Amino acid sequence: MITNLKDNECIHLLANNYVGQLSYIYIERPFIVPMTYFFDKKNSIVGYSEEGHKTKAMRNYRKVSLQVSEKADSNTCNSVLVHGIYEELAGSVAKKYLHDFTEGIKAIILKKEHRDLHCISDFSNKRTQKKIPIVFRITVDEMTGKKITNESL
Repeated sequence: MITNLKDNECIHLLANNYVGQLSYIYIERPFIVPMTYFFDKKNSIVGYSEEGHKTKAMRNYRKVSLQVSEKADSNTCNSVLVHGIYEELAGSVAKKYLHDFTEGIKAIILKKEHRDLHCISDFSNKRTQKKIPIVFRITVDEMTGKKITNESL
């Protein structure tokens, strides 16, 4: 059986996970890549990347999607699809978002996987010392979710 998730259920799924599938358009073709993200509960998804194919594509066509799914239990799978607009961040704003990203991911891993990642606390400082990553935000403009319940899952 497939049912729609309520908005608060979609937000809960996004806020309690950190890996999704990012889709974007490049030269009139769709691409999907895994992405580590942080949902800041302020209607935006935060990520970072190096300069390359993905960033070039998203600069060119800023409409993107992120899909996140989670097997809630042996009979239930939840999935959320977010549509939004890509925006690169710079300077102190980028540094703040990268810090929030780092702390957010650390908290999720501790909560879900019961692992305390001591090394991740300095992540944003270490990353910026070597090569400054491209920090970006996806502002959510549409979100839908599905719950699939089936005895055979």
